[in-house]
Amino acid sequence: MRNKTIDLSPDSPEGQEYLSRCITVDTPMDTLEPVLDKTVLGDSFRVLPCLPSASVDLVIADPPYNLDKRFGETSFHRMDTDAYRAFSHRWLTEVLRILKPSGSLYVCCDWQSGMVLGPLLAEMAVLRNRITWQREKGRGASANWKNSMEDIWFATKTENYTFHRDAVRLRRRVMAPYREDGAPKDWQDTPDGKFRDTCPSNFWDDITVPF
Repeated sequence: MRNKTIDLSPDSPEGQEYLSRCITVDTPMDTLEPVLDKTVLGDSFRVLPCLPSASVDLVIADPPYNLDKRFGETSFHRMDTDAYRAFSHRWLTEVLRILKPSGSLYVCCDWQSGMVLGPLLAEMAVLRNRITWQREKGRGASANWKNSMEDIWFATKTENYTFHRDAVRLRRRVMAPYREDGAPKDWQDTPDGKFRDTCPSNFWDDITVPF
C-alpha cells in the first residue's frame, strides 16, 4: 500500500472530496452498522462514548505525543506527567470499553510519552509487547541523538485474544541451509532461492514515512 499525505485545506479538491465522504457521530449507537466502512470525523472524547461497548476487534491509536504541536486548526500543548497520564487514562478508558474481550490494542508513542503509556497500559489491560518502529524520517538535534524511532505498545483486553501469526511471518533468505535426512530443515528450497518463514519480530523497519 502506498503511503500518502492528503491535503485537507479548503483549496485542495482532493482533500475536500475526502472530507465530503466523512461522517459525524453525536448520538449513542446500539450497533456499529452505521459507521462500518466509514471515516468518522470528530473529537474522540465525544465520538467514543457514542459507540457500543465490546463492539470493536482492533484499535490502532496514535494519540498526541505530549509535545507542543499544531494539528490544523487545533493545538496540543505539552502537559506535566500527571496531567498527561490523566489525559491518557481518560481516552484509554473509553477505548477499552468499546474493545471486545478478544480485542487487541496498538498505541503509538515516542520515547517520552511511552514512559507514561507503557505503565498505564500494564495497569488497565494486558500488556503484550513493545514494538520498535525504525523510521528514516526524524528531526535532527545539535546536542542529542536524532530521534528516528517510535514505540508501538501492543496490548489486549484479556488473555483470550486473536493473533494471526502466519499472516505476518517474515521471509528470510537462508544463509546456512541445514538438512535432516537429506531434506531441508525449517526452510524451503524454491526456484527463487532458499528461504525460511520466521515468526514476526517486534522490530519494524519496512514501513516508510512520506517526506
